[in-house]
Amino acid sequence: MSHRLPMPALTSAQMAEVDRLMVEEFGIELIQMMEQAGQRLAEQARRMLGGDLAGLRILVTSGGGNNGGGGLVAARNLHNHGAQVAVGISTAPQAFGSVPGQHWRTLNQMGLGLADFGPAQADLIIDALVGYGLRGQPTPALAARIDRLNSSGRPILALDVPSGLNATTGAAAEACIRSATTLTLALPKMGLLVEAARPYVGELVLADIGVPPALYRALGLEVGPIFSKADIIPAGWNTDGKASLRRRRPRPSRLS
Repeated sequence: MSHRLPMPALTSAQMAEVDRLMVEEFGIELIQMMEQAGQRLAEQARRMLGGDLAGLRILVTSGGGNNGGGGLVAARNLHNHGAQVAVGISTAPQAFGSVPGQHWRTLNQMGLGLADFGPAQADLIIDALVGYGLRGQPTPALAARIDRLNSSGRPILALDVPSGLNATTGAAAEACIRSATTLTLALPKMGLLVEAARPYVGELVLADIGVPPALYRALGLEVGPIFSKADIIPAGWNTDGKASLRRRRPRPSRLS
């Protein structure tokens, strides 16, 4: 038997406010959050690939923004853990934001440049093209990239939100990543919980990026110790549409 621990879900605007407060009020810099996001993403990739990355091919597709930076951090960690990593970017390297650009330079110093194998040759594809800030339809170039990834037939792990999905409404663009798993950060985004979004979201898991409880309280949100046992937890849906964490009831002690 199981019970569920409810937690709030956020709009894109609320998540942007969380990110702002992390930096401006709590002194937790973007590079720290990006590092945690990328580490969690790499760990989820390892789980999806059976626990041993050695020799497996992973294609990391990254945009030029903060979501893409998380993908670049994951690429570095996956390479360090023995995977064969290829990186595909949807923007010119000079167009990266300052922090993602730093991670791109690190990858180049490590000898990891642009992709040398395509989606169809990958054991897993990581989608870090667009985060929760997507507005409207993807550009034609981005839409074409999304279609290529979907048509590869390979499993896709999306970071935070599948590229092409509106994080608040759950509306899918004409080109939208169809993920096997979505690893969303901090708290679920409302759009991930919409019934129509499930074919794009796949399995939904939640990752800790170190948001202090006091920050949530400042936004009027009550969030319990949802990561008390693990940094990545499964998330689901309950009847009122709120995200929920499946947790097992403790078994009676044999000593009682």
